[in-house]
Amino acid sequence: MTDESTEPEATLGTEPEATDNTGPEATTGTGSAVTARPQTPPTARRLRLLLVVAALVLGLDVVTKVLAVKLLVPGQPVEIIGDTITWTLVRNSGAAFSMATGYTWVLTLIATGVVLGIIWMGRRLVSLWWALGLGMILGGAVGNLMDRFFRSPGPLRGHVVDFLSVGWWPVFNVADSAVVCGAVLLVGLSMFGFDFDTEGKRPPEDSAPSSGPEPAPAAVVDEAETGR
Repeated sequence: MTDESTEPEATLGTEPEATDNTGPEATTGTGSAVTARPQTPPTARRLRLLLVVAALVLGLDVVTKVLAVKLLVPGQPVEIIGDTITWTLVRNSGAAFSMATGYTWVLTLIATGVVLGIIWMGRRLVSLWWALGLGMILGGAVGNLMDRFFRSPGPLRGHVVDFLSVGWWPVFNVADSAVVCGAVLLVGLSMFGFDFDTEGKRPPEDSAPSSGPEPAPAAVVDEAETGR
């Protein structure tokens, strides 16, 4: 009699198929799929921060100017801390802190160039602190530009609304403060070696690796000379 086995024949030389986990979804030990999310580039995150800071400064500047025009009367200061700090409504035709009056249209063009320059720098922006400083300057510049374009006596010649007086300092607004604080921050960053297109402090030039060949060890040189 022939002995017929009911068990399936084992195939030699075969291996189980490997599971490909290199795709966008990898299966964990518990059977759940994990999807890899692409990371946002640093420049995009910093540009977003710059625009958020600028929007906050611009919003605060517009709201305070509207309230100043509505609640204050020109020539009638409102005391906050005696005569040292007062609410004083002033229509400024010059630059920040009432400087360069009489050159309104020139200042408008300069401010427009500053805004465009900051937007151009935002494409290469990596530093978080530079994003903060540039956002403050951008928000302040746009805030005063809106007055130049939309307030009397007309486009490019509009007078900026100033309302805060501190001691002997000229009357200013939120936009002026933001521009000055942002500029001081950027100057400090530049002095301490922080660039807008690097994450941290820029490396010193003398620490750069040399591209020339490394000198041979002294022991190898002595052996070569004695073997002549």
